[in-house]
Amino acid sequence: MPSDKENQETKPLNNNNTNGNGGSATSKPKIQPKYSIHRDVLTHEVVIKQTGYAARDKSIPSSLRNCWHSWNFFALFTGVIPILQWLPQYSPRRDLPGDIIAGFTVAIMNIPHGMAYGMLAGVSAGNGLYMAVFPVLVYMFLGTSKHISIGTFAVASMMTAKVVDTFANVEDHPHGFLSNGANTTSAFADSIASTTASSLSVFNGTASSSPFQQLTAIADPITKVEVVTSLALAVGIVNLLMAFLRLGTLSSLLSEPLVNGFTTAAACHVVTAQLKDVLGISVPRHKGAFKIIFSVIDVIKGVPETNLVNFGFCMAVILFMMICNECLKPRLSKRCRFPLPAELIMVIGGTLISKWFNLYVDYKVNPVGNIPSGLPEPVLPRLDLVPKVAVDSIAIAIVTYSIIMSMGLTFAKKHGYEVRPNQELFAMGIGNMVGGCFSCIPMACSLSRSVIQDQTGGVSQIASLVSASLVVVTLMWIGPFFSSLPRCVLAGVIIVALKPMFMQAKELKKFSKQGKLEMFTWISTFLCVVIIDIDIGLLIGICISLLALYIKGLKPYSCLLGYMPEAPGIYMDLNQHRNAMQVPETRIFRYSGSLNFATSLFFRRALYEAVGLDKIPPAKNSNSSSNSSSPSKGSKSSYSPVSQNGGKAINVQPEQPSGGFKMLILDFSMLGHIDVAGCRTLTDVSKELKARGARLLLASPVDRVYDTLVHSMALSEGPFEIFPTLHDCVEYANACRTA
Repeated sequence: MPSDKENQETKPLNNNNTNGNGGSATSKPKIQPKYSIHRDVLTHEVVIKQTGYAARDKSIPSSLRNCWHSWNFFALFTGVIPILQWLPQYSPRRDLPGDIIAGFTVAIMNIPHGMAYGMLAGVSAGNGLYMAVFPVLVYMFLGTSKHISIGTFAVASMMTAKVVDTFANVEDHPHGFLSNGANTTSAFADSIASTTASSLSVFNGTASSSPFQQLTAIADPITKVEVVTSLALAVGIVNLLMAFLRLGTLSSLLSEPLVNGFTTAAACHVVTAQLKDVLGISVPRHKGAFKIIFSVIDVIKGVPETNLVNFGFCMAVILFMMICNECLKPRLSKRCRFPLPAELIMVIGGTLISKWFNLYVDYKVNPVGNIPSGLPEPVLPRLDLVPKVAVDSIAIAIVTYSIIMSMGLTFAKKHGYEVRPNQELFAMGIGNMVGGCFSCIPMACSLSRSVIQDQTGGVSQIASLVSASLVVVTLMWIGPFFSSLPRCVLAGVIIVALKPMFMQAKELKKFSKQGKLEMFTWISTFLCVVIIDIDIGLLIGICISLLALYIKGLKPYSCLLGYMPEAPGIYMDLNQHRNAMQVPETRIFRYSGSLNFATSLFFRRALYEAVGLDKIPPAKNSNSSSNSSSPSKGSKSSYSPVSQNGGKAINVQPEQPSGGFKMLILDFSMLGHIDVAGCRTLTDVSKELKARGARLLLASPVDRVYDTLVHSMALSEGPFEIFPTLHDCVEYANACRTA
């Protein structure tokens, strides 16, 4: 052990590193710092004994005991309901004005967005407005992000529309006509006629139904709202299962190129779905693979039937929105805290124009339809539809969770607080289940609304409470006013709002610089989602992303190390540093990543190629070579007191790389995990080295790797000679070589 005098030599020479102003963390020292260490070379076993290291007990009783000792009911309760943590610290005088302004601004955006994305999901505009109330209130109590705006999102609405088109067979439930008295028979007959007509239509690949299937569809009517509510319940169940299984880190498997390419391709589906409202024509909705291609063909065939008034109105909306977003909003943001509510202006203006000029009757411009006043009554979703939409709910749950987590982490990093992934899953699960009882579609968050909520001064989810209150006022008294709003206005609002998603295509250049796998992931995900379908393309993109992750993990970084003659103890990659010298008769191989049953073959191949072990013939007399290259029984085989800065290793003339060597050092300082199969590979390498008159030494393993090595030696693997640092191992090898 070093003495106290020797310990003083490890201290910096310039202790007075402060200047006259009290010093600075970024100021450079006046004297170049130096250090000199004089101690014996230590093995890892000696270090373990001297530091009192004890391996962590991984047994089940120990885990249960630690869980019981760490149990805190109050912390658990406040963790499940995060509002109890931040609400006591909320200052109305400091925070409430910003939240009120942000909530009012978000509510102005929520009204047109909710109506537009509700219709995009295949249901009414009122269902989209409900999204700005019930899931928002649930997330305010259970969510951990303070700045994201919960509600509708274009991608989630588009994925919901696919499920609605697949399972819904009637527009309105026939049982709902029973309260209409004399109109019951005629309304029900109209429903049957519309269902039969839609079932028999064959238009460019649309499927026809047999009479038996038609009768079955009529006997079991499924409305769009029933599909949506059952889907929201199923998504909530999936979220709760993911939270229970602690799968909050699942979003990290969705790489940035995957999410970027998927959302960009989904925006293409959204725009394609709006083309019929832009032109004012009727086209059949297709299901299954390649539906976007069939939809575009149908739109092209319907161009001669374009409603010019509808088309001109939509183009005026798009032009007005672009002028506001590109010119007026940037200028007004410098003078006013409130952003220009271009969407709300266009929605109100479009409604007034439609009423004044009677666009629906005179010019056949389709309106959004009836928006009921008041809030919906809680109704339990149809449980028999949950198994049917279960597969689609998994994809929607993963996509919406990844969007919420990415936005939440962005604002958490900006404002310095924590977002807990599993708690977010729990909040989404409860929010979707509650929303399913109030005619809501699966919840997500909006990028534009979240940014506006942050920029206008929102500091907590109290802003969401203000926004939800204003939307409730709209639903109670103003909702029916928007029933005559032209659908082309909402189509224009959606198309302009998708511009940031299309601008993501510029990120492809960045991904191409990051690597070929990233670029391939983006392109393949984008093309598969656009050409095939949203869910199938997402599945293919996830598989490609995981395959790219596996390829990167299967080929970890490895290299041969050499020392710096001017600075002993520093070892660098020989391929990257030309002036680094190879240690005489020693090879130092650094390996990063994991060494397990999946990567052991690559490890062996990389090691053999680096040191040329397969080119060295076995020694003729293995006993004599082994005795000559290893210390005798009388010497210390596991501990050799050699000075670290001794002259033997440094004064030796640098040897040029050659085929033969006596010592092979494996630097495991960058090895994160090893299993028994990896230890068996090390045993095989050690035996092959011994047959060639060389020895294997291991340097710098982390504690978990060291524990696995010791455990494997108890299972008849090894034995391994392990050292705490690479320099200890090199000095030990030099001492053995020159002994």
